Formats: sequence, C-alpha cells, structure tokens
Amino acid sequence: MNSKLRHTSMVSCFVVPAGITVAMLLVACSEPTPHRTGDAAVYENARDMFKKGRFDRTLEFTEGLAQQKPPKEFTQRAQVLRLLTYGGLMQGYKELAEGYGKGREATKNPHFQVEYKRMRNDALHAGGQAALGLGEVAHSLTDGGQIAKELILDAPYPTSEGPLEVPELIKVRTGAWIEPEQQEAAAKAAQPKGIDEVLGAVVGGDRSKARNAMNAGPVKIEGANFASFLGAQLVDAAWFFDRKHLADYQRLKLLCGVADEATTAALALLKEKPDEDKEKAAKKIQDQVKAILKATQ
Repeated sequence: MNSKLRHTSMVSCFVVPAGITVAMLLVACSEPTPHRTGDAAVYENARDMFKKGRFDRTLEFTEGLAQQKPPKEFTQRAQVLRLLTYGGLMQGYKELAEGYGKGREATKNPHFQVEYKRMRNDALHAGGQAALGLGEVAHSLTDGGQIAKELILDAPYPTSEGPLEVPELIKVRTGAWIEPEQQEAAAKAAQPKGIDEVLGAVVGGDRSKARNAMNAGPVKIEGANFASFLGAQLVDAAWFFDRKHLADYQRLKLLCGVADEATTAALALLKEKPDEDKEKAAKKIQDQVKAILKATQ
C-alpha cells in the first residue's frame, strides 16, 4: 500500500513587546516538532487507527510496511501489529460462529435454525479469512523455524474496549432469537473483545496488564514467548478449516505447518535460554498440531 501524506507547518515570530521574557521569546519562536514522513508516518497512522478501533484501517496501513524486503525500520513492528489485529478479529469471528452454532442446536424454531446456520457460516468464512491473514504474517516472522530474540508491540491500547461477554450471544446460546440490530451489535462487540483477549495473551496476562503496558510505551516481548503465542493462535486458526467447520484440508494443513514453524522457533531460542515451563508449553502446541492433522486423515 502506498500512502502519500502531506504535512505543512508554519512558524511565525512577532515583534516582542516590552516586558516579554527571553524564555517566552524562545518558546514563541522555537521550531515545531518535526512531522513524521515516509514509513514513520504510515506506521503512525496504523497506530492511530488501532487506538481508535479502526482495525480494517490498521490492516491497510500496515500492509505495505509488513511486506518490505529486505526489512526496514518499521517492517517488524508492522508485522506484529498486523498479526495481532488479524488474531483479534479471528477470535471475534470464532466466538460468533460458536455462539450461532449453539443457538442453532438449542432452538426448536425451524426459521431460527436456518438463520443461525447462515450467520454461523458467515462468521466462519470471515474468520477463515482473518485466520489466513494471521498465517501469512506468522510465516513471515517464523520462516525456517526461526524468530527474532525480541519483538516489539508498538501501539497504544484501543480506547474502546470490548465487553467481557457479548450479551447478545448469551441469549443466542439459549436458542432465543435476536433481531438484526442485536446481531449487528454482537458483531461489533465481538471484534474488540477478541482484540482485548489477544493483547492480554501476547503480554502474558489479561487486558488490564496489556492496557497498562501498551499505554506506557513500546512493549518488548521475548521471541520464545511470542513464538509460542503464535503457535496457539495458529491452532485456533486451523479450527476454521477442520471437518466440522469449513472442511478445507489444504488450508488447515498450511496453518498447521506455520504453527509448527512457530513452535520450532520457540524451542530453538529455549535451547539458548532454557525454561522448562516454556518448553512444555511449546511442545504441547506441537502435540495439538499433530492431533489436528491426525483427525483429518
């Protein structure tokens, strides 16, 4: 994505009346803070969109930066932010798909069954696209079973947080009907909720820990931790393509391959800096990947 951003600044110094101090003169006539340009400006726009909860725009602004070869100053940061955005959206759609699936099973009304099946399928397809986006970025970060020793999450926490539970889906799971405006509200709530959960997971805590850390400045994440986080997200991504959902073995296999890359990268770093608990977590993800692939055979 190419973005051309124009910034204009003007500095005016006036004749200073008697009584104005030298300090005030220096403030009045000092140069303004330089505006960001080029990749820095594009990434700043991505950060701003993320903060405002405009996740579609976050993906637009990070696309070109994340694909830069060879990598430049903001490439890896764009990849991290893009990956977390895809992951959060994916988790939101997963919750919608599961909720409407349970609603379809619970209701006795044939019309409700048809509509909830349709909404479940819509959520599965949208979530599947987010899952593939996550897989693409994850592969770029772990290609060859390697990952950087440290990654940086550089974005402010979104100002509009999602709910702890999507109230409309609580009703759906009982088999009760929700009107179109409630369906729209559920979709809007599920996305930021998914983002909140993913941000909590990547910092090794909950949304409160993520909020405090991100609003304090760029967050440094150990490569082994990030790789294991990726593996877990990719297991969820593969869920969309198993037999019970979209039934697409090729894409499931592709995402499982990237999950294996991520856990291989985590274990490689843990050889340099051993940690038994982290090693067990990575191997657990590998076992989950094997089980997923075995279930499709």
